[in-house]
Amino acid sequence: MSTVTVDSAATLVRLANRIGEFFAAFADREEALDGIAQHLAKFWEPRMRRGLYVHLDGPSQGEGLAPLVREAVLTRRGRLEPLSAAPAPSAAGS
Repeated sequence: MSTVTVDSAATLVRLANRIGEFFAAFADREEALDGIAQHLAKFWEPRMRRGLYVHLDGPSQGEGLAPLVREAVLTRRGRLEPLSAAPAPSAAGS
């Protein structure tokens, strides 16, 4: 299991909360939640998302995460988790 240091967790929380601040202005809460999840899936590396999960699932239970961000990650987690690595294509004619 990977570990997340206090410093790295604080950085991930700060970054996620900044994304949440932007989407909090949306009038439609579902659109805001989708926007947060979409942003994390599109722009965060899988290891950053894993670090956020470790922080959320660990003893701290996501301490410091804004409620909107916490909800987006918990309710849309399936969209955020990276797909398993596909097998490498075989070289044709080798």
